[in-house]
Amino acid sequence: MSDGLTMLNGKWALVTGASGGVGFAIAESLAAAGANIVLHDIVEPSAASESIRVRFGVEAISVAADLRQRTAIAAMMANLLARFGAIDIVVNNAVVRHFAPAAQFPPERWEEALAVNLSAPFHIIQLALPAMTQRGWGRILNLASIYSTRATANRIDYVTTKTAIIGLTRAIALETARTGITCNALSPGTVPTPAILTKIEGIAAAKATSIADATHAYLAERQPSGEYISARHVGETAVFLCSQAAGSITGVVLPIDGGWSAI
Repeated sequence: MSDGLTMLNGKWALVTGASGGVGFAIAESLAAAGANIVLHDIVEPSAASESIRVRFGVEAISVAADLRQRTAIAAMMANLLARFGAIDIVVNNAVVRHFAPAAQFPPERWEEALAVNLSAPFHIIQLALPAMTQRGWGRILNLASIYSTRATANRIDYVTTKTAIIGLTRAIALETARTGITCNALSPGTVPTPAILTKIEGIAAAKATSIADATHAYLAERQPSGEYISARHVGETAVFLCSQAAGSITGVVLPIDGGWSAI
């Protein structure tokens, strides 16, 4: 992609849950392609936005909003639209999860997951769409998961909301198919986030084995590649879906999972 360093110049991208992990990696990749960045988290990720601004020479700001609250989402979007006119790229990445069997699942955790993982993306998209439509261009990316296509025990909130985000993606894609806006979902496998690395450490300690052996065993049960999915690769895939070359790609769920979804 010859224009990779500038192809998103002048575009504003909002990435939710972007203080670290996959969200921050996506923000980095979009900034490397020239996009200005709004990094969101429940606590304002000011250090992260400063890092992006210094390293990539784009405009970058940080915002805090509690995605459990529709009024907080509305206030955040009203402020951003007033400042920039439009949010050209929306990346719905923020997520909460809780581990428990369905029979013991705390009802308040269920409501929280529905709010953050599903309702917040809807509200953000709904508020971003009018300006995108007026400009005749927009990119919406929703973060799904391997668990949007299969289930696992004790994670009913995550499985349910990630499955539902696929329906949201497809519905928005059909409604915007003739507007210059695309809506797609990225479905990563196991990325070495702090939560995953902590989990591996726990497995290694419980089985009195090395981190390397525990990692190998953990990935062997999931990803045929036997390797972690790089957050940077997720970010670069996001950039592709924002490019002119991907202008006719909408309503798809793109696995980035080392072959896991092929099993």
